[in-house]
Amino acid sequence: MEHDLALPAANRTVVGKAVRHLRKQGELPIILYGKGIEPKVLSVPLKSFRQIFRQAGQASLVDVKVGSGQPIKALIQAVQRDPVTDEVVHADFYQVKMTEKVKTDVPLKFVGEAPAVKELEGNLITQKDHLTIEALPADLIPEIEVDVSPLQTFEDTIKVSSIKAKIPSAIQILADDEEIVALVTPPRSEEELAELEAPPVAEEEAVAALEQKLEEEKAAKAAEEVKEGEEAAPAPGQPAPEEKPEKK
Repeated sequence: MEHDLALPAANRTVVGKAVRHLRKQGELPIILYGKGIEPKVLSVPLKSFRQIFRQAGQASLVDVKVGSGQPIKALIQAVQRDPVTDEVVHADFYQVKMTEKVKTDVPLKFVGEAPAVKELEGNLITQKDHLTIEALPADLIPEIEVDVSPLQTFEDTIKVSSIKAKIPSAIQILADDEEIVALVTPPRSEEELAELEAPPVAEEEAVAALEQKLEEEKAAKAAEEVKEGEEAAPAPGQPAPEEKPEKK
């Protein structure tokens, strides 16, 4: 598949916590690795990475160009983000061999309109947002379109098998044919909608209800133990049952 996704990179010696200074300078630390290849510690312009990642995702080849060297064809793999700002702070690139198949996740893009939604007022349910594929690097695709227009009734479903029939044969989807990708469920009843709109039980009330339930269970258990003890005790004026001697 032809592409022109080129990303300039530079060798770096800064590692560990010191990479925060790189980030302040607008650089993103990355690692380039591959099968039988010595990992390379690099950095790329964060702004350029954002643009490339937006286009390529994790299923399109990127040309990583280190200095004046030849471009290295790679796939963007693990992308780490800051938990507070959601900014990308690190990424891994997997260097591919054009003659060897690779596995990667391809996002699903749902297109069209389902008659069961438009005409029957149902709810479109998507069971998957991506599929794992295997293909030669040159045959990779950035996304898989899923047309939902065949969903005419609440009994209709779109399965993996129907998606396989519409993509190039050079691409293998690594999922069971019978797995459901999308379907439409009936509209919610007035009772269900009312339950959804009802305010949630306050946390304090929930805790109090749980504590009361535990106390009731504890009291019931104690009452049962007392009753068992009374049944086992001898009646007033009656001698206690003789203990049987232990067998030696």
